[in-house]
Parts: sequence; C-alpha cells; structure tokens
Amino acid sequence: MVTSRQWLIDGRPRGRAVREDDFKLVETEIDAPGEGEMLLKTRYLAFDPAQKGWMENIADYVAPTEIGDVMRGSAISEVVESRGGKFDKGTVVVGSTGWTEYQVSDGSELTPVSDELPPTAMMSVLGTTGMTAYCGLFKVGKPVAGDTVLVSGAAGATGSVVGQLAKLSGCRAVGIAGGADKCRWLVQEAGYDAAIDYKNDDVRKKIGEHCPGGVDVVFDNVGGKILDDMLAHIATKARVVVCGGISRYETGDMPAGPQNYFNLIFRRARMEGFIVIDWAAEFPAIRKRMAGFVKDGKLSYQEDIQHGFENAPRTMQRLFTGANRGKQLLEL
Repeated sequence: MVTSRQWLIDGRPRGRAVREDDFKLVETEIDAPGEGEMLLKTRYLAFDPAQKGWMENIADYVAPTEIGDVMRGSAISEVVESRGGKFDKGTVVVGSTGWTEYQVSDGSELTPVSDELPPTAMMSVLGTTGMTAYCGLFKVGKPVAGDTVLVSGAAGATGSVVGQLAKLSGCRAVGIAGGADKCRWLVQEAGYDAAIDYKNDDVRKKIGEHCPGGVDVVFDNVGGKILDDMLAHIATKARVVVCGGISRYETGDMPAGPQNYFNLIFRRARMEGFIVIDWAAEFPAIRKRMAGFVKDGKLSYQEDIQHGFENAPRTMQRLFTGANRGKQLLEL
C-alpha cells in the first residue's frame, strides 16, 4: 500500500476561466496490485484544452465527469511493481491515468513508450497532439501540393505541427498566433511561410495579403472572430477543418455561429469537425512516420514543461492564457 496525492474535480468552470479552486488536492491510500496488475508511478502529466470541456460535461464523446472524480488526463508512468501484469517492472508507459501520483492498472489501455524519441514525445508529437495534427490535416483537410493552408493557434502544440506537415506536402503555410515572439518562431523555426499576430495585426487584412489566391485549407483551433476572418478568404472548393475552439472556453457553453458561414456556399466549400480517436487503429503507423520526420530533421516540436504535482491546476491554466510554448506538460 502506498500513499498517493490526487487532484479531484471540485468545480464546473462553465462560461469562465479555470480556477485553482475547481480542483481539490487529497491524499489516498492505493492498495497493492493484485495478480495480473501493476503499480504505476506517474512521471509526467499532459494538458489539453479539451480537459476543460470534460469538466463542464459538454463533450459527449467521453463519459461525463462527477464532482469528486480524479481529474482526467494523459500521463507517462513507470511500472514500479508488477505481479504478472501486462508490462514488467521498469517499463515506461503512456495512457489516460489521470492526475494521481500512483495508480494500480491491468495495463489494458496503456501503450509502451517508444524509444525512437524522448519519452515525452509520446504526449506531444507522437501523442494525441501529433495524431490530431496529422489526421485533421490529411483525413479531413486533404491538402494537395500548391494549396495554401491557414492555421489558427499556429504556435500551439497541434498548430505548429500542422503547418510543418503542410510544408512537407508541398503547400504554402500561413499561421495565426499571439505575439511577435511566437510569430517569429513560426517562420524561423517551424518553417511557416508567413505569420499573422492577432494581438497586433488586422487579421482579416493580413490574411488577404499573405493568401492573395484564397485559402484552400483552413485548420481552425480557435473559433470566434478568428474563424470569421479566415472564412472571409476561403478559395473555391476550400476545406475548413474544425479542430478546436479555444476562444469559447471562457465565454460560455457554446460559441456564437460564424457570421461568414455563407461564404461556404459562394465558394462551394466544406466545413467539417472531427474527433481524432476515429483513426486510433492507424496511430502506430502514423507515429512511425512522424518519428521519421523528426529524426530526419523535417519536423520540429516544442514542449513546455512545468514542475511539481502541486502545480497541476496552474499548469492547466497556462493553456488558456497563451503562456505555453508547444505541448503543455508537467514533470512530477
């Protein structure tokens, strides 16, 4: 038996920012693993904007949460004891184990960490983030060489990968991000052709300047006014990929509909949302391809690693203020 700290859900942050008092830190006793089970020790936690939707019980593609539940989330863990479990002691695994220092598991939903890249890559470029970028762009956006791809939230963990994959496919990539530093990184490090600073630029005007022939693929992580500005510049037969809507997370349950949606008719365009787990069976092959891109120097990625289990709520808050650079992680 071990004592484990856990963060429990203690609030519903609907229509407002996530607060530290939406979570409650407790200590609990974790029983020793039984036959066929393992004791896991969490090494890293990963954070995604979707977690706020899970707390709000808006997202119906996952089971509802309850006040008092351990906060959901993905983690990299080490097997510290195995009683004939799926993995041997010392194995490093990744899975949705939640905000807990220790956990007993049968390993049914855990994946061994790939040794091709550093372990944390399994929660960033080789994890849900990278799979979301790849599947959203290629399964929904379907770019072809010569297309112009416009990405909102482009300096985020998903957006930064989308633009690089677009470039690898022979496309022109334009990103929208907040602040000169992020925009500079997009062009100088991530290889975007151009970047628009939504904090200081006239976004709609700049899209017109950087995408004079219109936008063939829109990859939206933001929603709201940014999405409206992008829809104003779509090309004929454009594909609009709705990946996320971080602008809605502090304004209410659902965002207002886009004002420029009628341009979908004028341009004979398509707008489609997706949930990445629909392609889960393809993840191993996609991971292998993505790892190859990274090792060949064709794809770079950023990780923002905070420290200390007690800082989990504050680390999650960083997602909604734009403080993070790349994938938001916490090292325990």
